[in-house]
This record gives sequence, C-alpha cells and structure tokens, in this order.
Amino acid sequence: MSLKMPEVDTAVLARRAEIVRDLSGIVPGEGVIANEREMRPYESDGLTAYKQLPFVVVLPETTAQVSRVLKYCHDNNIRVVPRGSGTSLSGGALPLADGVLLGMGKFNKVREIDYDNRVVVVEPGVTNLAISQAVAHEGFYYAPDPSSQIACSIGGNIAENSGGVHCLKYGMTTNNVLGCEIVLITGEVLRIGGKHLDSEGYDLLGLITGSEGLLGVVTEVTVRILKKPETARAVLVGFTSSEDAGTCVSRIIGAGSSPAAWR
Repeated sequence: MSLKMPEVDTAVLARRAEIVRDLSGIVPGEGVIANEREMRPYESDGLTAYKQLPFVVVLPETTAQVSRVLKYCHDNNIRVVPRGSGTSLSGGALPLADGVLLGMGKFNKVREIDYDNRVVVVEPGVTNLAISQAVAHEGFYYAPDPSSQIACSIGGNIAENSGGVHCLKYGMTTNNVLGCEIVLITGEVLRIGGKHLDSEGYDLLGLITGSEGLLGVVTEVTVRILKKPETARAVLVGFTSSEDAGTCVSRIIGAGSSPAAWR
C-alpha cells in the first residue's frame, strides 16, 4: 500500500546546506544530524510499513532552543515534524523530505515532584514508567499505561492522547495532564494550566492533547499522580462466548466496581 506524501518544496531542498548550517548554530555540538546513515533510525515511528528519510534531524535540549528552531523554520517556510520516542503505530511522527524532524528525546528530566499537590512536572522525553519509578518510594504512581510505558514518552502520549488498559478507570492522557508549556511555530512560549484543577474558559489542554504536534511543541508537562492501591490482584476468567464476556463486564461495572485494568 503506497502512501501519498505532500509535494516537496524544491526551494527548501536547494538550500539544505545553508539550513543545516543555520540550525547547527542554534543547536550546537551533536544537536543536528544531517548524515543519511545517521538519520535512518528516524525515518519512521513504530509503524515501519511507511518510511521517509528526514530532511534533517534536530535534537534540542532547552525550551529556548526549541523556540529558536521553530521561529527559524517559520521565518524560512520550512515544515517541522515533532517526534517523541517513536513508539506510536499511527505514523504520527513520519518525517518529511523537506521538513525538520524535531526530536524531543533529550528532554528527559523530572523537574519537580510535589506530593502535597500530587503532581509531577516533567520534560516530554520522560517515560511513563520513569514517573512511577520516581515517586514509588512514597507510594505513588502515574496511572496511564499505553502498554508500552517502559519506552513511550509523555510528550508522545500528549500528542496521541494515549490510552491503554487503565483508561476505563483512570481515563486517557487528557484526564491526567494538568498543565503544559508549549512552543508555537512562531517561537512564542505559552504556559497553559498548572498544578490547579480545571481552569475557567476554553479547555485548551484538551485541545492540545491529541493534536499530534499540529498546534505546537510541548516542552514541559504537569501530570497527576495517584496513591498506589494497598493490594492488587489479577483475575483470569474464561468464557464460552464473546457475548458472555461482555455481559460479565457490564454487570461488574453496573455493580459499581471498576477494575484498574482490562485485558
């Protein structure tokens, strides 16, 4: 099955050497990857059926660098595709032949843990499991589990509004994110939400979560953490038909019980 990609901007391709040089000035050192062989790992996300070699890969480390890269691309009419850990199976991080692939893997720090307000402030490259591990000694954890929490990043979760086996009880990513810092394509940095509960007015966090990077690049996230249950037990039940299984699930929920996970 072929994939129709956007028409390539030949004017951008012709300026590749200049663009790579300018981006290297914004993100120095090993922050820019322009060699074909070194860019191969970025040619697809977890959906390997579709591949496209990036125009250039940029790996910023600070919000200021992200802001300058996006502003430069905006001013020079260059497309940008943000990328998290690349675990998605939706093709959401598929690069463009004439676009900058903005990898957020170096944003991998836990910036703050606030047990009083039950929140953690992290960079988008931090994995789901890393949050749970950071707060485990105090009996807390991060509930969403897209079934690849050992590898998937919070930034990617926000881009895809990831769910998983815990979503029936604890909701999707959008139900566990309280705030974020986002950089617009113009380079402007916005802060939306925070440690408080839902704000008045438009649900901008709900708009950003699931937008697949189309509205901006997330550089900081405030997530909700929960107390670990005192006990957890796995139950395996066999059914003679799918209808019987569905009836069992509906009766359990109807009785007011919602298991932490369904498989």
